Amino acid sequence: MTDTTAEPEVLYAVEDHIATITLNRPHRRNAISVGMLELLGEHFTAADQDRDVRVVVLTGAGKGFCSGLDIKDAMAGTGIGGSGGGGGGGSLQTRTLPTVILQEMDTPVIAAINGAAAGYGLDLALGADLRLMASSAVLLPGFARRGVVPESGGTWYLPRLLGWAKAAEISYLGRDLDAAESERIGLVNRAVPDDALGPLVREWASEIARNAPLAVQAMKRLFRHGQTEDFASHSHHVLLQTMLLFGTKDFQEGLASFVEGRPPEFRGR
Repeated sequence: MTDTTAEPEVLYAVEDHIATITLNRPHRRNAISVGMLELLGEHFTAADQDRDVRVVVLTGAGKGFCSGLDIKDAMAGTGIGGSGGGGGGGSLQTRTLPTVILQEMDTPVIAAINGAAAGYGLDLALGADLRLMASSAVLLPGFARRGVVPESGGTWYLPRLLGWAKAAEISYLGRDLDAAESERIGLVNRAVPDDALGPLVREWASEIARNAPLAVQAMKRLFRHGQTEDFASHSHHVLLQTMLLFGTKDFQEGLASFVEGRPPEFRGR
């Protein structure tokens, strides 16, 4: 008999303009199943399309952030890469769609790295705009030790985040990175004691949510497009975006609140 009371493998909740997406297989350190890929894609899309959501927090249940694609299921032939779980290189490319959606989202994303992030989980963390990390957590870029490559964005993100040489060092050596080292090299924004991670995530998410959402989303789009544009083309797009923002009620509220010496109340319009 199917247990209809079981919680979904990915949880989704929205409160105070903050969407929290929680990977929810703590007994497997949140290893990614076929169903989780589908849910992740749905939740990323829902958050990005919801005008009430101004920032997304991505985290894991229990003691792990995400241990990667579920190798045990794949070896048993029931998971990603297994004969019974939509295996094979071609289908795996389509099932990495959540990381593509993550990269294309205009809504800012904070990765709250509460535990180990390996494989697909590390790529998910790299796809976030901001990374906050618990001191006991660890990043595991050991792809070379498993005979594979980062299949979901790592080879794209690492050189852009850290430069070619540092990306090569991390990828080719495949050494574990603790929280202190991850912060030192700039791979995460902040590493804090475990009990301080939740409050810090809420502080940053709430502060982002209080800012003008249209402006924040525009910044993220411009950051993304600027990676493939020359300066003149990018400046043109910035000017066009600025003119659009000048016509919003949020811009008028920003000016009015500054003149009146009060906190702004942005509506996303």
